[in-house]
Amino acid sequence: MARQPAAMSLRALAGIPLVKPGDDLTEIILGGLAASDAELAPGDVVVLAQKIVSKAECRQVALGSVTPSAQALELAAATGKEPRLVELILRESTEVVRSCPGVIVVAHRLGMVMANAGIDQSNVDHDGVQDPGEEHALLLPLDPDDTCRQIRASLRESCGVDVAVVIIDSFGRAWRNGTVGTAIGVSGLPGLLDLRGESDLFGRALRTSELGLADEVAAAASLVMGQASEGRPVVLVRGVPYERREGSAAELIRSKHRDMFR
Repeated sequence: MARQPAAMSLRALAGIPLVKPGDDLTEIILGGLAASDAELAPGDVVVLAQKIVSKAECRQVALGSVTPSAQALELAAATGKEPRLVELILRESTEVVRSCPGVIVVAHRLGMVMANAGIDQSNVDHDGVQDPGEEHALLLPLDPDDTCRQIRASLRESCGVDVAVVIIDSFGRAWRNGTVGTAIGVSGLPGLLDLRGESDLFGRALRTSELGLADEVAAAASLVMGQASEGRPVVLVRGVPYERREGSAAELIRSKHRDMFR
């Protein structure tokens, strides 16, 4: 399996504005490249924070427009969470996996098992959108893999260069404290890389090794983006090893029948 040189660079693009509903993310990326005096090269990976994608795709919801169901009210009482927020979590989910005070872990409609269906209220301009003064919540994009494919195609048309595109979000992890950048949308990069059959240092064939390549890229880019007020939602990654293919984040989702903990 071909690999690139053992070095990688990550660069947050400058000049990225606050994203508004309906904004063209390709144009925003191109503006960031220009402001950073950077150009795309074959094999680069453009990593986007989920929040700017959700904002551009109009996934911001005013809590005042949400009426909690009986299930939402019951779960809100048990967890101490805002009932309207719980209603949105249920709408975005196919199953409540676990819940306790302060936490609701669900199977998201995209297949991912995660806290609160990825719904967030941080870094959301509650006064700069429709219904100013109203609390808002931001949902995940409808189809992050498809969004990545569209942006990748637009960048290829604009720049004549084939790059990969990854959308990332911060996930908690079973068995570990803390969140880590995780790929929720992928195009042009293997989500899951099958290394079985490769040889180790001593010529022994690997039997079980599968690498979450897109997640490793996501975690590295997340360090550059930051988690608070940094305002660096687009990262250009260069030197990611391994051959490329279409890829998707869906490859990374473990099916329920193979999940020993559900």
